Amino acid sequence: MVADAGRRGLLVFAHASVAASLQLAIITAPGAPGFKLDSNTLRNVYLKKIFLDDRGQRLTPVNLPSRTRLRGALTRAILHMDDNQLQDYWDKQYFQGVSPPYVLASPDAVVQFVAKTPGALGYVAACQVDASVCVVMTLALPARPGDQPPACPSRPAAH
Repeated sequence: MVADAGRRGLLVFAHASVAASLQLAIITAPGAPGFKLDSNTLRNVYLKKIFLDDRGQRLTPVNLPSRTRLRGALTRAILHMDDNQLQDYWDKQYFQGVSPPYVLASPDAVVQFVAKTPGALGYVAACQVDASVCVVMTLALPARPGDQPPACPSRPAAH
């Protein structure tokens, strides 16, 4: 397990031995994206500093609603911001004609949208992934007291 040091210590890159934590899966449609995805590239996609992949495919990042644990974790661990900093960032971007990522209401909506939208990227709990999408990165969120596991239906394994 490789810990993400310093201020990003909330999440770690997942390894099979990680137990008692929620796995956050970064997902794309099969065959996407056309570049190597790492946490820095993912950050730039979600901040809309990167609009196209290496093949010229338009990238469409999608978010869960702002008060969800997964979105908060992604904001802190990948974007290196808190909610107020992120709001300030998007307020400034709006005046330059850049809108924030789409917000979808549920993990199921994220999976369905990403599966059907070339260039889309999203995130859900790993147990919410199905075979219609590809997991390109996995992060582990440490368990917190009182956490309830996400509703994870039985689904075919992702590829």
